[in-house]
Amino acid sequence: MTEVAFHFNAPDKLNYACRFLRKAFKAGAKVMVYGESSVLHELDVALWSLSPTDFVAHCLNDAPTHVLSRSPIVLSADVSSISGMPHHDVLLNLGEEIPNGFEKFERVIELVTVNEADRERARMRWKTYASKGYSLIRHDLGAKSA
Repeated sequence: MTEVAFHFNAPDKLNYACRFLRKAFKAGAKVMVYGESSVLHELDVALWSLSPTDFVAHCLNDAPTHVLSRSPIVLSADVSSISGMPHHDVLLNLGEEIPNGFEKFERVIELVTVNEADRERARMRWKTYASKGYSLIRHDLGAKSA
């Protein structure tokens, strides 16, 4: 069964996502990132400018098949394409809803900021996962930085 982990209290979703993806990339993980097109565009730009010494290989889901199959990190705003991606290790959800096909991934990471509206949407996703029988892991990022 898919492991679902919520990373709560991220002060900046984009910054945390970049750091998470850099760490995942260095560890050899394959990650699918789901979110709205505007957020993924910002993430794409941020990954290219993360630091002068870091390169985090990634592409958008509309890249050619040979690029998708070799890219360890794929950014997708299209829910229908998630299950058709070349890898299903980790799904990083930057969206407001649970993406269709999430259960095809080994792990789902839900990233939640300190924004109250974002937290409320995360509570709804938490309840949905729990109602479907998924065991949930909670990581309080605020406690780590304190």
